[in-house]
Amino acid sequence: MIVISGATGTIGREVVRLLAARGTPFRALTRTPPPPRTSPPHTSTGAHVRGDHTDPASLDAAFAGASTLFLLGPGTDVMPAYDRALLDAAERAGTTRVVKLSVMPVGPVTELHRPGEERTTTFPEWTVLRPGLFASNSLQWAPLIAAGEPVPNPLGDVELGVVDPRDVAEVAVAALTGDHHGRTYTLTGPELLSAPAQAAILATVLNRPVSTADVPLHALPPALAEAVAAVRTGAGSITTTDVPEVLGRPARTYATWARDRYPRP
Repeated sequence: MIVISGATGTIGREVVRLLAARGTPFRALTRTPPPPRTSPPHTSTGAHVRGDHTDPASLDAAFAGASTLFLLGPGTDVMPAYDRALLDAAERAGTTRVVKLSVMPVGPVTELHRPGEERTTTFPEWTVLRPGLFASNSLQWAPLIAAGEPVPNPLGDVELGVVDPRDVAEVAVAALTGDHHGRTYTLTGPELLSAPAQAAILATVLNRPVSTADVPLHALPPALAEAVAAVRTGAGSITTTDVPEVLGRPARTYATWARDRYPRP
């Protein structure tokens, strides 16, 4: 039995879908009461169950009999407490395998993930996933593109190994169900792209102009400015072969993601 946290987010939803398609038993944690039995993602092998990181009893019930945890916490200051609570529950239940979704170690968000990463590596079987920038982050541009307005670009010409969230989810499922013990994977797409380069690809895919407008650091909220400044150093400007090595196929390009997933105005 696999417990999936963060099951309603971009990666979590895809992990749920992939596990359901494989017929792999899972429990998807949610803080709200489970939806009706007729609502997705209930399947013959998986369902939503209540699990609140501030309620140990709810976690103990969710982890009963579970061998594996997919640990995907909220990207906020509560992350260390969230990770600790779920890993404590996993330990109490005798869970032996943990796959932790972290981030590429660039910027202040890294520190939120560090305690969970370190604790994850104490389990008998562990894998840490460190993806780069999600292709799906550019979905926030959709309203501006539809209105014919430029999309904001605080990163300038910095190039990042933009990764398709579907590839991240597939690697997660491979780690949850296969032998990837003791590995830390840095997950990127096959090419480095700046925000203007992504906009140019979207312009081709959508067959309409897509432009960018530079945003200075001082115009950003302080926390965001700190994160952007770290990325601007170029520390995250890498591509790796981890996705193709795990999945046995090339990583999807940003253009492929955009053709498949970007909403048409």
